[in-house]
Amino acid sequence: MPDSPKTSDIFPTTSPRSTQPRGPGIVVVGDLVTDVVVVLDGGNLATGSDTAASITLTGGGQGANTAAWLARSGRPVTLVAAVGDDPAGRERVAELTSLGVRCAVRTQPGAATGSVVVLASPGERTMITDRGASLALDPEHVTSAITEAVVTGAGHVHLSGYPLLDPGSRPAGLAALAAARERGLTASVDAASADPLRTAGGFLDWVHGADLLLCNADEARVLSGVSDPSALSSLVRNVVVKRGPAGAIWCAGGRVVASSAAPPVPVIDPTGAGDAFAAGLLTAWCSGADPAEALAAGTSLGAEAVRRIGARPATVRGTHSR
Repeated sequence: MPDSPKTSDIFPTTSPRSTQPRGPGIVVVGDLVTDVVVVLDGGNLATGSDTAASITLTGGGQGANTAAWLARSGRPVTLVAAVGDDPAGRERVAELTSLGVRCAVRTQPGAATGSVVVLASPGERTMITDRGASLALDPEHVTSAITEAVVTGAGHVHLSGYPLLDPGSRPAGLAALAAARERGLTASVDAASADPLRTAGGFLDWVHGADLLLCNADEARVLSGVSDPSALSSLVRNVVVKRGPAGAIWCAGGRVVASSAAPPVPVIDPTGAGDAFAAGLLTAWCSGADPAEALAAGTSLGAEAVRRIGARPATVRGTHSR
């Protein structure tokens, strides 16, 4: 990243559609990108030929998705992210603002807003990722945005794991956790994705001291090296493991302390279900809910997410083609 890039900060006013919040605000640090969601007819890709699909262009990024669902739940939320100086970046910020997210989003001249192609079927999704301007997330910007959010009532920082998984954005992710610690805020981290975790190394050292780690079963196995996810909670204070249709468990002190079943709902697109789960869980937990109540809130919002195409609650109509 070049020294002292010329940037501009975007702090749009919160949309009047926001509901009355309960409990302290949350700062989310992570990616804001464009998702191209491809839902394959029949769920199978015809390699080397044509495959019929429904294609939706919409906002994405793990951090941005979680922020959108937090706002949908009535939680005051600030997203700290980076976009390119391009129409896509401006559109992505506008979408979040329409949901009531306060966007501490820095524009990076000369960089393109990130984009992700998501190949989705009811049971799985595969992502092809270009993080673009997200790789240039600036540690000083992250620290100042968290400081400003504290003044307006934020009490928790939630970090998407993606900034930590790339050397370019890792200093910004570490700065988010340091800022939370220095200001007495609670902090949570989403492990993000299993394959990058396998190659990055050091993830548990980076998140040491966080109050809560969220991961799915594959990510938990990568991080712990064993099949029992509760082993992770001897390294991190609280660990929540998402298990898809099997629900989720909360581990602390090396044992499972709570669990929640997933509501039986028809799955249209699993994209962003984990991000919605995180938002539901954090909304409840930051309001004083116990682990069982927080898990139930997370699985409920995750179930809502899988019943629609795309990773966000409804904002604007996407572009479809066939």
